[in-house]
Amino acid sequence: MAAVSGKTSMSIIILLLIATAVGALVGLFLGGTITGTRTLAITAGLIATLVASIARYKAVFLGAGVGPDDSKIPGVVVVNAAIASIAGSLAAHDIANHIATPPSAILLGTFAGLLSAVLLAMLMVTYHTTSNAAR
Repeated sequence: MAAVSGKTSMSIIILLLIATAVGALVGLFLGGTITGTRTLAITAGLIATLVASIARYKAVFLGAGVGPDDSKIPGVVVVNAAIASIAGSLAAHDIANHIATPPSAILLGTFAGLLSAVLLAMLMVTYHTTSNAAR
């Protein structure tokens, strides 16, 4: 059981770190071109979770050879991941507005990437727990 929790922890940590960094970079690079802060947050959250999911898959499953194969995820889970990313991004927008009005693009992108990744991690843990229980 310890090996399984270690794989899950490694997967979540990789997802969160990469999504947070990518969200900050998206905020940095697109902050001057995207005018609306909500649009920037959603864009940063979606790009961050997409890049972090691909990096996590390549590092954990392909690189280390551990964990479940996420290449055959059902379409409904992908749609739910996009919804989770939008929800995390909008929550990040509200939190960033409480910290600074108007929030900096880097702060907004960082929070959008982090919160979107947290929701995606919860979704994936739930999906893999229920799919493993069905086997």
